[in-house]
Amino acid sequence: MPGEMDKPLISHHLVDSDGSLAEPPSGAPKVGILGSGDFARSLATRLVGSGFSVVVGSRNPKRTAGLFPSSTQVTFQEEAVSSPGVIFVAVFREHYSSLCGLSDQLTGKILVDVSNPTEQEHLRHRESNAEYLASLFPTCAVVKAFNVISAWTLQAGPRDGNRQVPICSDHPEAKRTISEMVHAMGFMPLDMGSLASAREVEAMPLRLLPAWKVPALLALGLFVCFFAYNFTRDVLQPYVQESKNKFYRLPVSVVNTTLPCVAYVLLSLVYLPGVLAAALQLRRGTKYHRFPDWLDHWLQHRKQIGLLSFFCAALHALYSFCLPLRRSHRYDLVNLAVKQVLANKSHLWVEEEVWRMEIYLSLGVLALGTLSLLAIASLPSIANSLNWREFSFVQSTLGFVALVLSTLHTLTYGWTRAFEESRYKFYLPPTFTLTLLVPCVIILAKGLFLLPCISRRLAKIRRGWEKDGAVKFMLPTDSVLTEKTSHV
Repeated sequence: MPGEMDKPLISHHLVDSDGSLAEPPSGAPKVGILGSGDFARSLATRLVGSGFSVVVGSRNPKRTAGLFPSSTQVTFQEEAVSSPGVIFVAVFREHYSSLCGLSDQLTGKILVDVSNPTEQEHLRHRESNAEYLASLFPTCAVVKAFNVISAWTLQAGPRDGNRQVPICSDHPEAKRTISEMVHAMGFMPLDMGSLASAREVEAMPLRLLPAWKVPALLALGLFVCFFAYNFTRDVLQPYVQESKNKFYRLPVSVVNTTLPCVAYVLLSLVYLPGVLAAALQLRRGTKYHRFPDWLDHWLQHRKQIGLLSFFCAALHALYSFCLPLRRSHRYDLVNLAVKQVLANKSHLWVEEEVWRMEIYLSLGVLALGTLSLLAIASLPSIANSLNWREFSFVQSTLGFVALVLSTLHTLTYGWTRAFEESRYKFYLPPTFTLTLLVPCVIILAKGLFLLPCISRRLAKIRRGWEKDGAVKFMLPTDSVLTEKTSHV
Protein backbone atom coordinates (compact mmCIF):
# COMPACT_ATOMS: atom_id res chain seq x y z
CA MET A 1 0.00 0.00 0.00
CA PRO A 2 1.25 3.57 -0.65
CA GLY A 3 1.34 4.49 3.05
CA GLU A 4 3.13 1.33 4.12
CA MET A 5 6.46 2.42 2.61
CA ASP A 6 6.55 5.35 5.04
CA LYS A 7 6.61 3.01 8.05
CA PRO A 8 10.09 2.12 9.39
CA LEU A 9 11.10 -1.48 9.88
CA ILE A 10 11.83 -0.69 13.55
CA SER A 11 9.66 1.87 15.26
CA HIS A 12 10.91 5.35 16.05
CA HIS A 13 10.23 4.82 19.77
CA LEU A 14 12.34 1.65 19.81
CA VAL A 15 15.22 3.46 18.11
CA ASP A 16 15.11 6.36 20.54
CA SER A 17 14.91 4.00 23.53
CA ASP A 18 18.54 3.04 22.87
CA GLY A 19 20.72 5.63 24.57
CA SER A 20 23.57 4.99 22.16
CA LEU A 21 21.45 6.37 19.33
CA ALA A 22 20.40 9.55 21.11
CA GLU A 23 23.46 11.71 20.48
CA PRO A 24 26.67 10.93 18.58
CA PRO A 25 29.95 11.52 20.44
CA SER A 26 31.65 14.86 19.94
CA GLY A 27 34.05 14.84 17.03
CA ALA A 28 32.35 11.85 15.41
CA PRO A 29 33.03 11.50 11.66
CA LYS A 30 30.16 12.84 9.60
CA VAL A 31 28.51 10.68 6.94
CA GLY A 32 25.84 11.69 4.46
CA ILE A 33 22.96 9.62 3.05
CA LEU A 34 20.98 10.54 -0.04
CA GLY A 35 17.58 8.88 0.19
CA SER A 36 14.99 8.21 2.87
CA GLY A 37 13.71 4.72 2.09
CA ASP A 38 13.84 1.60 4.25
CA PHE A 39 17.50 0.90 3.52
CA ALA A 40 18.49 4.51 4.22
CA ARG A 41 16.71 4.37 7.59
CA SER A 42 18.41 1.10 8.52
CA LEU A 43 21.78 2.41 7.36
CA ALA A 44 21.39 5.58 9.42
CA THR A 45 20.46 3.52 12.50
CA ARG A 46 23.54 1.32 12.14
CA LEU A 47 25.87 4.28 11.46
CA VAL A 48 24.62 6.21 14.48
CA GLY A 49 24.97 3.11 16.66
CA SER A 50 28.55 2.71 15.37
CA GLY A 51 29.56 6.21 16.46
CA PHE A 52 29.07 8.21 13.26
CA SER A 53 27.30 11.53 12.85
CA VAL A 54 24.69 11.12 10.12
CA VAL A 55 23.04 13.73 7.92
CA VAL A 56 20.27 12.60 5.57
CA GLY A 57 19.33 14.39 2.36
CA SER A 58 15.67 14.11 1.42
CA ARG A 59 13.33 15.79 -1.04
CA ASN A 60 10.81 16.23 1.78
CA PRO A 61 12.72 16.41 5.07
CA LYS A 62 9.72 17.47 7.17
CA ARG A 63 7.80 14.30 6.27
CA THR A 64 10.68 11.86 6.75
CA ALA A 65 12.49 13.37 9.76
CA GLY A 66 10.41 11.44 12.28
CA LEU A 67 11.39 8.09 10.75
CA PHE A 68 15.10 8.41 11.60
CA PRO A 69 16.90 8.34 14.96
CA SER A 70 16.61 11.62 16.85
CA SER A 71 20.36 12.27 16.54
CA THR A 72 20.18 12.12 12.74
CA GLN A 73 19.99 15.43 10.91
CA VAL A 74 17.42 15.28 8.12
CA THR A 75 17.63 18.13 5.64
CA PHE A 76 17.52 18.90 1.94
CA GLN A 77 19.94 17.13 -0.38
CA GLU A 78 21.96 20.28 -1.13
CA GLU A 79 22.72 20.81 2.57
CA ALA A 80 23.30 17.11 3.28
CA VAL A 81 26.22 16.78 0.85
CA SER A 82 28.02 20.00 1.78
CA SER A 83 30.12 18.84 4.76
CA PRO A 84 30.42 14.96 4.82
CA GLY A 85 33.32 13.39 2.95
CA VAL A 86 31.47 10.08 2.46
CA ILE A 87 28.02 10.06 0.84
CA PHE A 88 25.85 6.94 0.64
CA VAL A 89 23.67 7.00 -2.47
CA ALA A 90 20.53 5.09 -1.43
CA VAL A 91 18.32 5.85 -4.42
CA PHE A 92 17.33 3.81 -7.47
CA ARG A 93 19.34 3.95 -10.69
CA GLU A 94 16.64 5.87 -12.57
CA HIS A 95 16.97 8.71 -10.03
CA TYR A 96 20.75 9.11 -10.39
CA SER A 97 20.32 11.79 -13.03
CA SER A 98 18.33 13.92 -10.56
CA LEU A 99 21.50 14.22 -8.48
CA CYS A 100 23.51 15.82 -11.30
CA GLY A 101 22.68 19.26 -9.95
CA LEU A 102 24.85 18.40 -6.92
CA SER A 103 27.92 17.56 -9.02
CA ASP A 104 29.86 20.67 -7.96
CA GLN A 105 29.27 20.02 -4.26
CA LEU A 106 30.14 16.31 -4.64
CA THR A 107 33.50 16.95 -6.27
CA GLY A 108 36.27 15.02 -4.51
CA LYS A 109 33.88 13.14 -2.23
CA ILE A 110 33.40 9.38 -1.86
CA LEU A 111 30.09 8.10 -3.23
CA VAL A 112 29.00 4.69 -1.93
CA ASP A 113 26.51 3.02 -4.25
CA VAL A 114 24.27 0.59 -2.30
CA SER A 115 21.68 -0.04 -5.02
CA ASN A 116 20.68 -3.34 -6.60
CA PRO A 117 19.16 -3.81 -10.06
CA THR A 118 16.26 -6.11 -10.79
CA GLU A 119 16.89 -9.20 -12.94
CA GLN A 120 15.46 -7.41 -15.99
CA GLU A 121 17.61 -4.33 -15.37
CA HIS A 122 20.71 -6.45 -14.85
CA LEU A 123 20.18 -8.11 -18.21
CA ARG A 124 19.20 -4.89 -20.00
CA HIS A 125 22.12 -2.71 -18.88
CA ARG A 126 25.66 -3.62 -19.86
CA GLU A 127 27.21 -1.43 -17.19
CA SER A 128 26.56 -1.80 -13.48
CA ASN A 129 24.75 0.78 -11.39
CA ALA A 130 28.03 1.81 -9.79
CA GLU A 131 29.74 2.29 -13.16
CA TYR A 132 26.79 4.33 -14.37
CA LEU A 133 27.02 6.49 -11.23
CA ALA A 134 30.76 6.94 -11.81
CA SER A 135 30.11 8.10 -15.37
CA LEU A 136 27.71 10.76 -14.09
CA PHE A 137 30.14 11.97 -11.41
CA PRO A 138 33.67 11.58 -12.83
CA THR A 139 35.16 13.87 -10.16
CA CYS A 140 33.99 11.57 -7.35
CA ALA A 141 35.44 8.31 -6.02
CA VAL A 142 32.64 5.77 -6.45
CA VAL A 143 32.65 2.65 -4.25
CA LYS A 144 30.26 -0.29 -4.53
CA ALA A 145 29.37 -1.67 -1.09
CA PHE A 146 26.56 -2.82 1.22
CA ASN A 147 24.31 -3.99 -1.61
CA VAL A 148 24.32 -7.60 -0.33
CA ILE A 149 23.30 -6.54 3.20
CA SER A 150 19.58 -6.38 3.90
CA ALA A 151 17.89 -3.57 5.80
CA TRP A 152 17.01 -6.02 8.58
CA THR A 153 20.64 -7.13 8.97
CA LEU A 154 21.73 -3.50 9.26
CA GLN A 155 19.26 -2.89 12.09
CA ALA A 156 19.51 -6.24 13.89
CA GLY A 157 23.29 -6.48 13.57
CA PRO A 158 25.68 -8.78 11.72
CA ARG A 159 25.16 -11.59 14.25
CA ASP A 160 21.79 -12.31 12.60
CA GLY A 161 22.92 -12.14 8.98
CA ASN A 162 25.80 -12.35 6.57
CA ARG A 163 28.84 -10.47 7.89
CA GLN A 164 30.72 -10.13 4.60
CA VAL A 165 30.44 -6.88 2.65
CA PRO A 166 31.93 -7.04 -0.88
CA ILE A 167 33.65 -3.77 -1.82
CA CYS A 168 35.02 -2.68 -5.19
CA SER A 169 36.35 0.64 -6.49
CA ASP A 170 38.94 2.15 -8.80
CA HIS A 171 40.25 4.33 -5.95
CA PRO A 172 42.31 2.41 -3.34
CA GLU A 173 42.15 5.19 -0.76
CA ALA A 174 38.36 5.40 -0.99
CA LYS A 175 38.14 1.63 -0.75
CA ARG A 176 40.30 1.69 2.39
CA THR A 177 38.09 4.36 3.96
CA ILE A 178 34.91 2.37 3.34
CA SER A 179 36.58 -0.82 4.60
CA GLU A 180 37.33 0.93 7.89
CA MET A 181 33.69 2.01 8.11
CA VAL A 182 32.57 -1.56 7.45
CA HIS A 183 34.76 -2.77 10.30
CA ALA A 184 33.41 -0.05 12.60
CA MET A 185 29.85 -1.17 11.82
CA GLY A 186 30.65 -4.75 12.82
CA PHE A 187 30.90 -6.29 9.36
CA MET A 188 33.77 -7.84 7.41
CA PRO A 189 34.94 -6.13 4.19
CA LEU A 190 35.70 -8.32 1.20
CA ASP A 191 37.89 -6.67 -1.46
CA MET A 192 36.48 -7.50 -4.91
CA GLY A 193 38.97 -5.39 -6.88
CA SER A 194 38.20 -2.57 -9.30
CA LEU A 195 34.82 -1.06 -10.12
CA ALA A 196 34.60 -3.39 -13.11
CA SER A 197 33.65 -6.10 -10.57
CA ALA A 198 30.55 -4.14 -9.55
CA ARG A 199 28.40 -5.99 -12.07
CA GLU A 200 29.35 -9.29 -10.44
CA VAL A 201 28.74 -7.84 -6.96
CA GLU A 202 25.30 -6.59 -8.02
CA ALA A 203 24.47 -10.05 -9.36
CA MET A 204 25.02 -11.67 -5.95
CA PRO A 205 21.62 -10.73 -4.45
CA LEU A 206 19.89 -11.91 -7.63
CA ARG A 207 21.08 -15.49 -7.23
CA LEU A 208 18.60 -17.84 -5.59
CA LEU A 209 20.51 -20.50 -3.63
CA PRO A 210 23.12 -21.18 -6.35
CA ALA A 211 24.84 -23.93 -4.34
CA TRP A 212 21.53 -25.77 -3.91
CA LYS A 213 20.45 -25.94 -7.55
CA VAL A 214 22.22 -29.19 -8.51
CA PRO A 215 21.51 -31.01 -5.19
CA ALA A 216 17.84 -29.97 -5.32
CA LEU A 217 17.49 -31.19 -8.91
CA LEU A 218 19.22 -34.43 -7.93
CA ALA A 219 16.86 -34.96 -5.00
CA LEU A 220 13.84 -34.13 -7.12
CA GLY A 221 14.96 -36.50 -9.87
CA LEU A 222 15.48 -39.33 -7.38
CA PHE A 223 12.08 -38.68 -5.83
CA VAL A 224 10.32 -38.79 -9.20
CA CYS A 225 12.09 -42.00 -10.22
CA PHE A 226 11.43 -43.82 -6.95
CA PHE A 227 7.85 -42.53 -6.79
CA ALA A 228 7.14 -43.85 -10.29
CA TYR A 229 8.80 -47.17 -9.40
CA ASN A 230 6.77 -47.56 -6.18
CA PHE A 231 3.58 -46.48 -7.96
CA THR A 232 4.12 -49.21 -10.54
CA ARG A 233 4.70 -51.88 -7.91
CA ASP A 234 2.23 -50.90 -5.17
CA VAL A 235 -0.65 -49.29 -7.09
CA LEU A 236 -0.55 -50.15 -10.78
CA GLN A 237 0.27 -53.87 -10.41
CA PRO A 238 -2.69 -54.63 -8.06
CA TYR A 239 -5.00 -52.65 -10.33
CA VAL A 240 -3.91 -54.42 -13.54
CA GLN A 241 -3.46 -57.97 -12.33
CA GLU A 242 -5.84 -58.19 -9.38
CA SER A 243 -8.42 -55.45 -10.20
CA LYS A 244 -7.81 -53.82 -6.81
CA ASN A 245 -8.10 -50.04 -6.52
CA LYS A 246 -5.27 -48.84 -4.33
CA PHE A 247 -4.87 -45.34 -5.70
CA TYR A 248 -5.72 -43.99 -2.25
CA ARG A 249 -2.17 -44.96 -1.23
CA LEU A 250 -0.60 -42.26 -3.42
CA PRO A 251 -0.72 -39.26 -1.03
CA VAL A 252 0.77 -40.93 2.06
CA SER A 253 1.83 -44.55 1.67
CA VAL A 254 3.68 -44.28 -1.66
CA VAL A 255 5.27 -40.98 -0.65
CA ASN A 256 6.39 -42.51 2.65
CA THR A 257 7.91 -45.45 0.78
CA THR A 258 9.73 -43.08 -1.57
CA LEU A 259 11.19 -40.65 0.98
CA PRO A 260 13.50 -43.12 2.76
CA CYS A 261 14.80 -44.32 -0.60
CA VAL A 262 15.72 -40.76 -1.58
CA ALA A 263 17.24 -40.03 1.84
CA TYR A 264 19.30 -43.23 1.80
CA VAL A 265 20.64 -42.74 -1.71
CA LEU A 266 21.45 -39.07 -1.07
CA LEU A 267 23.36 -40.01 2.08
CA SER A 268 25.37 -42.56 0.13
CA LEU A 269 26.09 -39.92 -2.54
CA VAL A 270 27.65 -37.74 0.16
CA TYR A 271 30.39 -40.31 0.81
CA LEU A 272 30.76 -41.83 -2.66
CA PRO A 273 32.88 -38.93 -4.06
CA GLY A 274 35.30 -39.31 -1.13
CA VAL A 275 35.76 -42.97 -2.03
CA LEU A 276 36.29 -42.08 -5.69
CA ALA A 277 38.79 -39.35 -4.76
CA ALA A 278 40.77 -41.75 -2.54
CA ALA A 279 40.80 -44.40 -5.28
CA LEU A 280 42.00 -41.76 -7.78
CA GLN A 281 44.81 -40.68 -5.47
CA LEU A 282 45.88 -44.30 -4.98
CA ARG A 283 45.89 -44.88 -8.73
CA ARG A 284 47.86 -41.71 -9.50
CA GLY A 285 50.17 -42.07 -6.51
CA THR A 286 50.00 -38.36 -5.72
CA LYS A 287 47.66 -35.73 -4.31
CA TYR A 288 48.99 -32.93 -6.52
CA HIS A 289 46.88 -33.74 -9.59
CA ARG A 290 43.54 -32.00 -9.82
CA PHE A 291 40.38 -34.04 -9.64
CA PRO A 292 38.10 -34.00 -12.68
CA ASP A 293 35.71 -31.07 -12.71
CA TRP A 294 32.65 -33.27 -12.17
CA LEU A 295 34.24 -34.85 -9.08
CA ASP A 296 35.40 -31.49 -7.77
CA HIS A 297 31.90 -30.04 -8.05
CA TRP A 298 30.46 -33.18 -6.47
CA LEU A 299 32.78 -32.79 -3.48
CA GLN A 300 31.74 -29.16 -3.09
CA HIS A 301 28.02 -30.04 -2.98
CA ARG A 302 28.27 -32.73 -0.29
CA LYS A 303 26.95 -30.46 2.45
CA GLN A 304 23.79 -29.58 0.52
CA ILE A 305 23.21 -33.21 -0.47
CA GLY A 306 23.58 -34.30 3.15
CA LEU A 307 21.10 -31.70 4.39
CA LEU A 308 18.58 -32.77 1.75
CA SER A 309 19.09 -36.36 2.91
CA PHE A 310 18.29 -35.31 6.48
CA PHE A 311 15.24 -33.39 5.26
CA CYS A 312 13.85 -36.45 3.46
CA ALA A 313 14.59 -38.68 6.46
CA ALA A 314 12.80 -36.28 8.80
CA LEU A 315 9.79 -36.20 6.47
CA HIS A 316 9.83 -40.01 6.39
CA ALA A 317 9.66 -40.07 10.20
CA LEU A 318 6.72 -37.65 10.23
CA TYR A 319 4.86 -39.58 7.54
CA SER A 320 5.45 -42.81 9.49
CA PHE A 321 3.83 -41.29 12.57
CA CYS A 322 0.81 -40.39 10.43
CA LEU A 323 0.30 -43.89 9.03
CA PRO A 324 -1.88 -45.15 11.95
CA LEU A 325 -4.09 -42.05 11.64
CA ARG A 326 -5.30 -42.96 8.17
CA ARG A 327 -8.85 -44.21 7.80
CA SER A 328 -7.63 -47.01 5.51
CA HIS A 329 -5.33 -48.26 8.28
CA ARG A 330 -8.25 -48.44 10.71
CA TYR A 331 -10.29 -50.42 8.19
CA ASP A 332 -7.37 -52.81 7.72
CA LEU A 333 -7.19 -53.38 11.49
CA VAL A 334 -10.92 -54.12 11.66
CA ASN A 335 -10.71 -56.50 8.70
CA LEU A 336 -7.74 -58.27 10.28
CA ALA A 337 -9.65 -58.66 13.54
CA VAL A 338 -12.67 -60.07 11.70
CA LYS A 339 -10.50 -62.57 9.84
CA GLN A 340 -8.88 -63.63 13.11
CA VAL A 341 -12.30 -64.22 14.70
CA LEU A 342 -13.55 -66.17 11.70
CA ALA A 343 -10.42 -68.30 11.73
CA ASN A 344 -10.88 -69.00 15.48
CA LYS A 345 -7.44 -67.59 16.26
CA SER A 346 -7.46 -66.15 19.74
CA HIS A 347 -3.77 -65.27 19.83
CA LEU A 348 -1.80 -63.87 16.90
CA TRP A 349 1.92 -63.57 17.56
CA VAL A 350 4.85 -64.08 15.18
CA GLU A 351 8.07 -63.95 17.19
CA GLU A 352 10.31 -63.31 14.18
CA GLU A 353 8.21 -60.37 12.97
CA VAL A 354 8.10 -58.86 16.46
CA TRP A 355 11.88 -58.90 16.78
CA ARG A 356 12.37 -57.65 13.23
CA MET A 357 10.10 -54.68 13.79
CA GLU A 358 11.69 -53.76 17.12
CA ILE A 359 15.20 -53.82 15.67
CA TYR A 360 14.07 -52.06 12.49
CA LEU A 361 12.52 -49.13 14.39
CA SER A 362 15.43 -48.84 16.81
CA LEU A 363 17.98 -48.66 14.00
CA GLY A 364 15.86 -46.09 12.18
CA VAL A 365 15.72 -43.84 15.24
CA LEU A 366 19.49 -44.14 15.75
CA ALA A 367 20.15 -43.33 12.09
CA LEU A 368 17.89 -40.27 12.18
CA GLY A 369 19.50 -39.09 15.43
CA THR A 370 22.97 -39.36 13.93
CA LEU A 371 21.83 -37.50 10.82
CA SER A 372 20.46 -34.77 13.10
CA LEU A 373 23.91 -34.33 14.65
CA LEU A 374 25.43 -34.02 11.19
CA ALA A 375 22.85 -31.42 10.17
CA ILE A 376 23.40 -29.37 13.33
CA ALA A 377 27.19 -29.54 12.99
CA SER A 378 26.95 -28.19 9.42
CA LEU A 379 25.43 -24.91 10.64
CA PRO A 380 28.02 -22.12 10.35
CA SER A 381 27.65 -21.08 13.99
CA ILE A 382 28.36 -24.64 15.15
CA ALA A 383 30.98 -25.52 12.51
CA ASN A 384 33.00 -22.39 13.31
CA SER A 385 33.26 -23.45 16.96
CA LEU A 386 34.81 -26.83 16.07
CA ASN A 387 38.45 -27.43 15.32
CA TRP A 388 39.43 -29.44 12.25
CA ARG A 389 39.70 -32.78 14.08
CA GLU A 390 36.29 -32.35 15.72
CA PHE A 391 34.65 -31.30 12.47
CA SER A 392 36.28 -34.20 10.59
CA PHE A 393 35.13 -36.65 13.27
CA VAL A 394 31.54 -35.45 13.07
CA GLN A 395 31.26 -35.22 9.30
CA SER A 396 33.42 -38.21 8.37
CA THR A 397 33.24 -40.75 11.22
CA LEU A 398 29.71 -40.04 12.46
CA GLY A 399 28.56 -39.66 8.87
CA PHE A 400 29.84 -43.11 8.03
CA VAL A 401 28.17 -44.45 11.19
CA ALA A 402 24.89 -42.92 9.98
CA LEU A 403 25.35 -44.66 6.63
CA VAL A 404 25.98 -48.02 8.34
CA LEU A 405 22.95 -47.57 10.63
CA SER A 406 20.80 -46.67 7.63
CA THR A 407 22.05 -49.77 5.81
CA LEU A 408 21.20 -51.99 8.79
CA HIS A 409 17.83 -50.26 9.03
CA THR A 410 17.16 -51.04 5.37
CA LEU A 411 18.36 -54.65 5.65
CA THR A 412 16.17 -55.24 8.69
CA TYR A 413 13.21 -53.79 6.83
CA GLY A 414 13.82 -56.07 3.88
CA TRP A 415 14.70 -59.16 5.94
CA THR A 416 13.85 -62.13 3.66
CA ARG A 417 11.61 -60.22 1.26
CA ALA A 418 14.30 -60.07 -1.39
CA PHE A 419 14.10 -63.86 -1.71
CA GLU A 420 10.31 -64.14 -1.89
CA GLU A 421 8.91 -64.53 -5.39
CA SER A 422 5.68 -62.70 -4.49
CA ARG A 423 7.68 -59.52 -3.82
CA TYR A 424 8.74 -59.23 -7.46
CA LYS A 425 5.72 -57.42 -8.90
CA PHE A 426 5.82 -57.00 -12.66
CA TYR A 427 9.18 -58.79 -12.30
CA LEU A 428 10.48 -55.67 -10.54
CA PRO A 429 12.62 -56.24 -7.43
CA PRO A 430 11.64 -54.60 -4.12
CA THR A 431 12.69 -50.97 -3.93
CA PHE A 432 15.00 -51.43 -0.96
CA THR A 433 17.20 -53.81 -2.96
CA LEU A 434 17.93 -51.02 -5.45
CA THR A 435 18.86 -48.54 -2.73
CA LEU A 436 21.36 -50.95 -1.16
CA LEU A 437 23.68 -51.06 -4.18
CA VAL A 438 25.63 -47.81 -3.75
CA PRO A 439 25.85 -47.84 0.10
CA CYS A 440 27.14 -51.42 0.12
CA VAL A 441 29.83 -50.48 -2.41
CA ILE A 442 30.87 -47.53 -0.21
CA ILE A 443 31.00 -49.62 2.97
CA LEU A 444 33.02 -52.30 1.20
CA ALA A 445 35.44 -49.68 -0.20
CA LYS A 446 35.83 -48.06 3.23
CA GLY A 447 36.65 -51.48 4.65
CA LEU A 448 39.31 -52.02 2.01
CA PHE A 449 40.84 -48.61 2.75
CA LEU A 450 41.28 -49.69 6.38
CA LEU A 451 43.64 -52.50 5.37
CA PRO A 452 47.19 -51.58 6.48
CA CYS A 453 48.69 -51.98 3.03
CA ILE A 454 46.20 -49.46 1.59
CA SER A 455 45.67 -47.11 4.54
CA ARG A 456 49.40 -46.49 5.01
CA ARG A 457 49.91 -45.77 1.31
CA LEU A 458 46.94 -43.39 1.28
CA ALA A 459 48.21 -41.62 4.40
CA LYS A 460 51.65 -41.17 2.79
CA ILE A 461 50.09 -39.71 -0.36
CA ARG A 462 48.03 -37.23 1.64
CA ARG A 463 51.17 -36.14 3.48
CA GLY A 464 52.93 -35.27 0.20
CA TRP A 465 54.50 -38.56 -0.93
CA GLU A 466 54.52 -39.19 -4.69
CA LYS A 467 54.91 -42.50 -6.44
CA ASP A 468 57.39 -41.33 -9.07
CA GLY A 469 58.35 -37.96 -7.64
CA ALA A 470 61.20 -36.52 -5.67
CA VAL A 471 59.29 -36.46 -2.37
CA LYS A 472 59.84 -39.86 -0.75
CA PHE A 473 59.82 -40.59 2.95
CA MET A 474 58.84 -43.31 5.39
CA LEU A 475 55.70 -42.75 7.43
CA PRO A 476 56.38 -43.14 11.18
CA THR A 477 55.12 -46.37 12.68
CA ASP A 478 53.06 -44.52 15.26
CA SER A 479 49.49 -45.66 14.68
CA VAL A 480 48.13 -42.48 16.23
CA LEU A 481 49.58 -40.48 13.34
CA THR A 482 47.56 -42.52 10.89
CA GLU A 483 44.39 -41.90 12.87
CA LYS A 484 44.97 -38.14 12.82
CA THR A 485 45.44 -38.02 9.07
CA SER A 486 42.55 -36.19 7.43
CA HIS A 487 40.28 -38.18 5.16
CA VAL A 488 38.61 -37.03 1.96
